Amino acid sequence: MSLPIDLHLALASLPDMARGLLINILLTFVTLAIGLFTSLLVTLARMSKNRVVSALAGLYVVFFRGAPLLILLYLVYYGFGQIAAVRDGPLWLIFGSAFSCAIIGLVLNHTAFMVEVVRGAIEAVPAGLIEASKALGITPRQTFLRIRLPLAMRYGLKAYQNEVVMFAKGTAVVSTITVNDLTSVANGIFETTYDPFTPILTAAALYWIFVNIIRVGFLKIDQYLNSHLISDEKQRKVVVRRNVGLVSRPAFVPVGAAVPAAREHAL
Repeated sequence: MSLPIDLHLALASLPDMARGLLINILLTFVTLAIGLFTSLLVTLARMSKNRVVSALAGLYVVFFRGAPLLILLYLVYYGFGQIAAVRDGPLWLIFGSAFSCAIIGLVLNHTAFMVEVVRGAIEAVPAGLIEASKALGITPRQTFLRIRLPLAMRYGLKAYQNEVVMFAKGTAVVSTITVNDLTSVANGIFETTYDPFTPILTAAALYWIFVNIIRVGFLKIDQYLNSHLISDEKQRKVVVRRNVGLVSRPAFVPVGAAVPAAREHAL
């Protein structure tokens, strides 16, 4: 039984697919960089005591979390291009580029999902730390920037990792608005060779490598941020092993005392 993949075609198409993967990598990290900033702003608005600001931020989250990413990309790329003021004005420098439209659509979608992650991480910071900072006379701004935000980054890292992994795989949808990413390259090879397996499986393998590199990177960051917890856990295990060894070790009884006791027991 022959393999459903042509190894020669896979190797020959690797350079083109690598260039397509670079587009996905660039889209991912540019969107993540912008999304971290915008999600923090929307989160602060969502947590604001001003009801109007909080309601507007909540409406943003509800709308863009519910809107499918594919439809959102269509609206940004094809929809705004139909507006004469956009098409004939300086904004066309942005909306006339498929890559820029992909960034806008991805940021809008990613920010909406990140708001709940950021808010949950911020609210997970113990209230006692905030009260202690107030007692020490630390201003609310310094408390947020130096205490609450750094701790929130550590608490929300796992949830952020899941969002980034899902987002990185979701960038494959940008091929529908003519961005020449990895999926677009694979589809082009399929249309040329009529081989449905080789380009798609090769693209899947490259996506798998990319996602696992991200996962390993987050693991290293988690180990760095929680290095004190890891060292404490190792020390605790060493202490437990020593205590178990002391308990399970038999008590030493001198031979001179053991022999008379054995004779009395025999009599």
